[in-house]
Amino acid sequence: MRAGWRCEASAQDAGQQRRIGVVCAALVFAASLGACSLFGPDRPKPKPLEPITAPITAKQLWNQNIGSVQFPMLIAVNGGVVTVASSDGTVLAVEAESGRTLWRASVGSKLSAGVGSDGRVAAVVTREGELVALEAGQIKWRKALGVRVATAPLVAGQRVFVLGVDRAVQAFDAQDGAKIWQLQRPGDPLTLADSGVIAAFKNTLVAGQGPRMAGIDPISSAVRWEVPIGSPRGANEVERLADLIGPALRTGDLLCARSFQAAVGCVDAERGRIVWTKAVGGKDAINGDSELVFGADASDRLTAWKTANGDVAWTSEALLYRGLGAPAVVGTSVVFGDLDGTLHWLSRTKGQAQLRSTTDGSAVTVPPVVVGGVLVVVTRGGGMFAFRPS
Repeated sequence: MRAGWRCEASAQDAGQQRRIGVVCAALVFAASLGACSLFGPDRPKPKPLEPITAPITAKQLWNQNIGSVQFPMLIAVNGGVVTVASSDGTVLAVEAESGRTLWRASVGSKLSAGVGSDGRVAAVVTREGELVALEAGQIKWRKALGVRVATAPLVAGQRVFVLGVDRAVQAFDAQDGAKIWQLQRPGDPLTLADSGVIAAFKNTLVAGQGPRMAGIDPISSAVRWEVPIGSPRGANEVERLADLIGPALRTGDLLCARSFQAAVGCVDAERGRIVWTKAVGGKDAINGDSELVFGADASDRLTAWKTANGDVAWTSEALLYRGLGAPAVVGTSVVFGDLDGTLHWLSRTKGQAQLRSTTDGSAVTVPPVVVGGVLVVVTRGGGMFAFRPS
């Protein structure tokens, strides 16, 4: 789980901007104090770990350090290759099975978002708001965006799609960076400056728009459908923050995601309709497969929902207050990384403890990925680890 979160004022009126900015700053400060109490020296004591009741084994295949990751990085997967980045602007492609680095490059500036890749072109965004595309370790082009970005770009269909913190979507030609279109929707007063949802589904671009998931024509930018996952609630703008948190889970025609502190749900992206949604708190992405969707709430209570209808399959309080991030599903396990860099392997069908693996002692804040049965994990300290369950 992230140690804190940020919000972004998106109102157009200058006076309203100032008022919202003050509210945002004050409440983010309060939230940061709460985060410190939850995950700092005075955090609630984590629940003692339960005995391993359904033991498995997993082999660590390799590890390396890519440099500190202090931004909401996503790992891009293409075939057997993962592309990652560090805060200082280093981008590299690595074979998931062997850990061999295929290429490494520097964009020359610190990053705010990345990485997106289609296996040929990789894309990141700098803190200065510059979209940078790379190919085979060489910078291909740069483009000023004019907006802050915290979500990894999506590279698909020979285009690069960028979701800003204001939830505007921009499309660029992947070959030369020419801007093709921009979709600016009516915005909420505040948005979450964290990884949002942007994904490809067949011939539709899917993007998070506050608590809503929208299907967009990638050629014309026309909105094809839009459905809500969460329902904002609360007494002020910050309490009503309910932006979708990425990455989304795709399984068949379903796209599932978390609405920040509000809900978890799945959308039929073929028909553009909600399949199910469940009111539940939480601040990190969910994951799963065709049978189960997994996630942790703000206190690290775990829930497995049936993917088809959202019914609860199991719950667990075994990992309370351990600062869990987004999970990954590998083999018979669902794996959660925690604030101390420990990986907790649980039975995907019952939630029983199977195994615990250590990394470098820093928080697992990057959503893990699975490549050909290999679990790849990146820590905040920049440790990159690969495990294969036996």
